Amino acid sequence: RREQARLRAGVVEEDTEEWQKDARFTGLERVGGVDLSYIKGDDSRACASLVVLSFPALEVLYQDCRMVALSAPYVAGFLAFREVPFLVEAVRRVQQEEPQLQPQVLLVDGNGLLHPRGRLLSWSLCCSLAVLLPVSCSYSGWLLAGFGTACHLGVLTDLPCIGVAKNLLQVDGLVRDELHREQVRSLQRSGETFPLTGTSGKVLGMALRSCNNSSKPLYVSVGHRVSLGTAVRLVGACCRFRVPEPIRQADIRSREYLRK
Repeated sequence: RREQARLRAGVVEEDTEEWQKDARFTGLERVGGVDLSYIKGDDSRACASLVVLSFPALEVLYQDCRMVALSAPYVAGFLAFREVPFLVEAVRRVQQEEPQLQPQVLLVDGNGLLHPRGRLLSWSLCCSLAVLLPVSCSYSGWLLAGFGTACHLGVLTDLPCIGVAKNLLQVDGLVRDELHREQVRSLQRSGETFPLTGTSGKVLGMALRSCNNSSKPLYVSVGHRVSLGTAVRLVGACCRFRVPEPIRQADIRSREYLRK
């Protein structure tokens, strides 16, 4: 329970960096994107990818693609426990081997605070996850899901992290109903948004139209050490296409690695 409380309490939902306070993100030079691509028909092996891009030019400065074996069991709502350890390792490698290229912020293909809250893992499953996680990250007692992959990665690396999802996770009363579809249709131009407010009254994220060429929104949420407003602005600034370039490049390169 102490570890559970530490992880949840570690999430910071506000800006902590000087560059975040500037309208043009002056001082931000490197943006990272992470992705895991699975081998078709095999959910036990994947390619973990970290890509670092220059900002604002969005040119690739660094890439790290490696095959990984996922031994932790998949549990709905707890995907981070399978994937995050490998992403943490990738971040540690660039920090140790090429510190001048380490990202100042990470964009994650997934959710942050826009995630189920209050679900508990059984003691036996908790123990199996603690044994199987490949990095030193022990969890005792019961595990409470209160944050998604972007929060999890942010807390463990202590880097600003942003969750960027392509599909709406239906939590806290958020549903893809006619009202939601009408709100999506109201996004006419790149940069337009609407808040994702749950039945609890809490704004869990923002729907963002990221480019004029796609009417499908992105669902942006806070991961760690960034405010929601800053997260939305930065994601928009990183989009040449619908998906922000750091995540798009991480996905492209991990899939190309698998093909080879």
